[in-house]
Amino acid sequence: MRRTTIALLAALEASVTALVGFGAAFVPLVLLWAVHFGMAVEFTVFLRAAADVWLIGHGVDLTVQLDPITAARVAVPGAGDPFPVTIALLGFALVSVTSGMRIGRRSAAGGHSFSGGIAAILVFGLAGFALALVSATDAARADPWQGALLPASVMALGVVIGAVGESLREASATDAATGLVRRALTILPPAVVAGARGAVRVGAGTAFGVLALAGVLVAVLIAIDYATIAGLYQTLGAGIDGGLALTVAELALLPNVVVWAASWLLGPGFAIGSGSLVSSSGTLLGPVPGFPLLGALPTDAPALGALWLVVPVLLSFVGAWLVSSDPVVSRDGDRAPWWAPLAGGLGSAAVAAFVLGLLAWWSGGAAGPGRLAEVGPEPWLVAGVAAATVGLGAIVGGYAAYARSARSSRPGDPADGGRFTYRDDEPEPAYRDDEPEPAHREFIWGADRRRDVE
Repeated sequence: MRRTTIALLAALEASVTALVGFGAAFVPLVLLWAVHFGMAVEFTVFLRAAADVWLIGHGVDLTVQLDPITAARVAVPGAGDPFPVTIALLGFALVSVTSGMRIGRRSAAGGHSFSGGIAAILVFGLAGFALALVSATDAARADPWQGALLPASVMALGVVIGAVGESLREASATDAATGLVRRALTILPPAVVAGARGAVRVGAGTAFGVLALAGVLVAVLIAIDYATIAGLYQTLGAGIDGGLALTVAELALLPNVVVWAASWLLGPGFAIGSGSLVSSSGTLLGPVPGFPLLGALPTDAPALGALWLVVPVLLSFVGAWLVSSDPVVSRDGDRAPWWAPLAGGLGSAAVAAFVLGLLAWWSGGAAGPGRLAEVGPEPWLVAGVAAATVGLGAIVGGYAAYARSARSSRPGDPADGGRFTYRDDEPEPAYRDDEPEPAHREFIWGADRRRDVE
């Protein structure tokens, strides 16, 4: 496919993604304007509000200044002063990253991943810059340059993941970016590449395993406390239109809640306001906003408590056990060095700490004035605990696999189970000039003979 066609298709898909995200915030607000306010309020207020929600969903900070009447109704200390809103509604970012991965895969498969990725990133950056300029008012204002860079960075993250994954998966891909990735991999020693690949698989797999379990816990808590959540809906008296807007906001916040639940599993927990803490060792809450989804917050210490820390240890142990194959063995009995499982475990710890710490940082921030200036987990604590638990499990699992392979006999021994591995840097066995090379050579352990199968 031609470079221009791929770039145009990528730009078109990025534009549709931006419109879908903006529409998800705009449609409920339009219903509020038409039904709840009877079209009495200026329409541009809701248009700007939808733009602000889209920007917040991609990590753009918003500076809010409430009017004196609204600040008095809120009755929160500091509500009359300008305050930042820095918490990202990760539901919008998740949609953009998913679209970026699809764009990256399609562009790499077409042979022009660089052109397609740049087109999509530029479109998203321009959309964020335009929305930041259009939505700027005295009541709420976003930095236009931040509005351009952060949405573009979210799209770039998805594009890079999709393009690199497609480049490594498809051996026939021949575009420039794919060639650059493969040349970089060939420069590094094979052992380093294999170790890094294993560390990424174990660390990222454990991190997403913890997030998956956290998602299950969130679903269970929502099902158990459904009556409390429904009661909060009724107490707010939002009606059908307001309930729809609340539901969209909760869906956008749901990925944040899953990350908070993962932090709860790891032990550091998360805060809903200054001085509060929700963790697996106990819960300390002050006044909580009447957001219906917060009705699922645990109020007591769980039965297992700190034993939830076993989860990342077990996941990383199993991952290291499965990923750590038998060490490469040559005919002279060379084996992988003793420190290989240690290096793999430390690499897995670093990957898991990066993934979970970054998500913890991205999922929290300031959500309002006063106590709401601190919402979410502490990123450094989450990263530290993730590194310790995942590293412990990965190192033990790696050495367990190493010890298992060490108990195996040398290649060529009948007890070796018929498995023979040549090192990649050693030549294949030579044949005589007058002997045709067999199509397949089968070694039979336990018998002093060799059979060639044509």
